[in-house]
Amino acid sequence: MNLFQSVTSALDNSLAKDPTAVIFGEDVAFGGVFRCTVGLRDKYGKDRVFNTPLCEQGIVGFGIGIAVTGATAIAEIQFADYIFPAFDQIVNEAAKYRYRSGDLFNCGSLTIRSPWGCVGHGALYHSQSPEAFFAHCPGIKVVIPRSPFQAKGLLLSCIEDKNPCIFFEPKILYRAAAEEVPIEPYNIPLSQAEVIQEGSDVTLVAWGTQVHVIREVASMAKEKLGVSCEVIDLRTIIPWDVDTICKSVIKTGRLLISHEAPLTGGFASEISSTVQEECFLNLEAPISRVCGYDTPFPHIFEPFYIPDKWKCYDALRKMINY
Repeated sequence: MNLFQSVTSALDNSLAKDPTAVIFGEDVAFGGVFRCTVGLRDKYGKDRVFNTPLCEQGIVGFGIGIAVTGATAIAEIQFADYIFPAFDQIVNEAAKYRYRSGDLFNCGSLTIRSPWGCVGHGALYHSQSPEAFFAHCPGIKVVIPRSPFQAKGLLLSCIEDKNPCIFFEPKILYRAAAEEVPIEPYNIPLSQAEVIQEGSDVTLVAWGTQVHVIREVASMAKEKLGVSCEVIDLRTIIPWDVDTICKSVIKTGRLLISHEAPLTGGFASEISSTVQEECFLNLEAPISRVCGYDTPFPHIFEPFYIPDKWKCYDALRKMINY
């Protein structure tokens, strides 16, 4: 399966297993703009897979209401760039519902899916990576997969988790390389980073699409510099896996974090400050952040904006020579 097919498979498994599960959003009835819900309305009926008005605030508010009744709500925001009209519902309602009622009520069975990240031609409103906005909000979980296998296991874990979850799907990977993905349901634990490649000289951390970039950088560093890189996929943005990152940095003494979102206030800042506090005496060089620029996401200048392998490699080389 490729990534969009693995998402479809996960949703299919959830609807089959849980009779209360419903999927809703803009255009999901015919399959959605990326075809992630294709065939599900025909299989499960229009009462369980249905379109909503073009109102993101309404989609999430409706999802909170469904989840409070105990049903499983799977909402789709058509692009992560358009999640902001729903920001109040997510941050002030979904994230705080359990806390403000003293756990009498909760909307923990709400999952919000959304295509995320740059795609090569998306410009301002179809390229953003807004995960850091939600990382500042206790009460929700934010998850971003890097591959079809990861996407299905992590999405099923989000749907079954007892907290509201936001699941960002790297849209440039929807129809990228396919891999073996079980048809049967399986889970990948949330809040556990994965060490994809072990190394001894530098720790490289990313999530989503950027994981593939830093894997390539690790290969370049080995070939050109003889440097051994430890590559880590964070997977869950919040609550994130501090232990795995710090354990790696204690071993390597160097850390490079990369993401597509702008540098200032990006989630790399949180990782950097935590590692600096926890691993200060182990650091051999300043922590490096290779991220997007502090500008709106450009159209024709996207190749210059994104933190590509050359920018990451250059930052790594400077760290090694520090």
